Amino acid sequence: MKIFDEFKQFAIRGNMIDIAIGVIIGAAFNRVIDVLVKEVFMPPLAFLTNGSNWENQKVILREASSVGASKVDEIALGYGKLLETMVDFIIISFTVFVVVKAMNSLKKRAEDVKDKTVNTPRDIELLHSIKELMEAQNELLSKK
Repeated sequence: MKIFDEFKQFAIRGNMIDIAIGVIIGAAFNRVIDVLVKEVFMPPLAFLTNGSNWENQKVILREASSVGASKVDEIALGYGKLLETMVDFIIISFTVFVVVKAMNSLKKRAEDVKDKTVNTPRDIELLHSIKELMEAQNELLSKK
């Protein structure tokens, strides 16, 4: 029963819900990026490479052949999928950077006590008040 109680505390704290929301948003984000890469970015790149599909790009090291009853498979370095995955990575990285930058900007504005356009969290307001009181006290003490 102790494990069940610990699990209940974990779920009540919101960690489990936060993780579930993160996984769901991450899966949806992955689908959006996948479509963005395959349907928006790759067609122009394929157009620039005379209509070839990047996913199928490869350097053939040995052609496939069949001699008599034996068949020799093709040996090739498939670099197209790597390029497509790298484009995915760059787009995802840039998008995450923009989202984090926007969130940090909002957080910074919310923590600025003097900015009245955004509600400052109560704990930040209290810390700011304590800081002002300490500065005033230090001024008084330094004048003595």
